[in-house]
Amino acid sequence: MEENKAQKNRLVIPVLLALIIVAGCVFGISKFLYYSKHEDTDDAQIDGDLSAVVARVGGYVDSINFEDNQRVIKGQLLVKLEDKEYHLKLEQALAAQKLAGSKIGVSKTQVATSQSSSLGFKALVDVEKAKLWQAEQEYTRYSALIRNGSVPQQVYDKVKAERDAAAALYKSANDQYHTAISQISNNQSQLKVTHTALNQQQVDVDFANLMLSYTNINAPVTGIVTKRRVQNGQLVQAGQTLFSVIDENNLYVTANFKETQMEHIRPGQDVRIKVDAYPDLSIEGKVYNFAGTTGAKMALLPPDNSTGNFVKVVQRIPVKIKITTSKEIIDLIRPGMNVEVSVSIKK
Repeated sequence: MEENKAQKNRLVIPVLLALIIVAGCVFGISKFLYYSKHEDTDDAQIDGDLSAVVARVGGYVDSINFEDNQRVIKGQLLVKLEDKEYHLKLEQALAAQKLAGSKIGVSKTQVATSQSSSLGFKALVDVEKAKLWQAEQEYTRYSALIRNGSVPQQVYDKVKAERDAAAALYKSANDQYHTAISQISNNQSQLKVTHTALNQQQVDVDFANLMLSYTNINAPVTGIVTKRRVQNGQLVQAGQTLFSVIDENNLYVTANFKETQMEHIRPGQDVRIKVDAYPDLSIEGKVYNFAGTTGAKMALLPPDNSTGNFVKVVQRIPVKIKITTSKEIIDLIRPGMNVEVSVSIKK
């Protein structure tokens, strides 16, 4: 019995070693097969578009319709500035536009009057021209008669005086006609100037309306409001940042892969994402694109390998990964959260 027991004890160690070797081989083969089809990194974070909301006009804050970290809808009114001053400017622009419109009517009346006068003078010119033609005919006839001595000198002088009077009347009528034509041109030019002034006033009205609309500060995107820097009654200036909104419809992952991992990573490959804050969540995504440079080149103080001693350091390439999971899961994650990503590759 003791020999059998001793023999069994001697067999335990080899069996355990064999099991450990088999388990190690299985573990090693599984890891080899996994890493031959995947590229992993834990140097990754949730990112998102952060829209800074800036005041376009200055004024005192009349009301604030949100709280910090509140979810808002695109176009929702968040901040209202006092708008009495901008209403007054709009009323001034409207009054100036009304005045310019009244000048349009006056200019049109002047154009119509000058055109009517020109027609009257044109008719008068035609009448005086006909009279002058008749007087010229009489004068020509009596000039021949005076040479023959057929008419007295007094009659000839009278015909000549009538011809000269007709010529003077024709010239006067013709001058008045051309003056009326010039007046039409002047009035039409004035009408164009008035139209230009009216168009300018319309621009001023549109600008005043635009400035008034800027007193309503709306959410630029649907998302979470953060970094609120405005209070009721505060005087804000044009260009001042009031708060930011994180676009919940454009969250993504920025994964910093080593340059030695980039050989087989391509856009469109499936990605498995594990969020440190929610280890039980299963999030899916796809490789979208790669950064144009390494992370070190985009740093505030990029390294200069041409100075001093050189030590080769593996660089990392930021890779953008689109999140393709459900909206319920996206509502849980926030930009800045650490994640681990695994890209399915095909070698």
